[in-house]
Amino acid sequence: MIIETKDWVALIDNMPGAPSFRTYGTVTVANPGVTARLEFSPLQDKTTKLRLNLVLEKSDGIHLQVLTEKFVEYKSLGTSQVTGVDIFHEGQLVHHISQVVTVC
Repeated sequence: MIIETKDWVALIDNMPGAPSFRTYGTVTVANPGVTARLEFSPLQDKTTKLRLNLVLEKSDGIHLQVLTEKFVEYKSLGTSQVTGVDIFHEGQLVHHISQVVTVC
């Protein structure tokens, strides 16, 4: 299964008061009834790269079969040393983010 994605951003926010790490992007799904979300993967390596799982869930009901773009986001509070993000769906690499933006 090929997952189409675009506009990925990885951001470390070191502004005083609320340090955090965010990754977000857009995923194209088969219909508006599919919910997309990013989850922390229990399989992490020993580097400073972060591995996230893209989870697609189908909701009950009848939906038009029209490609739909869904915004997905992962956010973690606290300071971060992440240098890259790998996004997987069902064990397959969907996207790699090598550039992490830091806001001070």
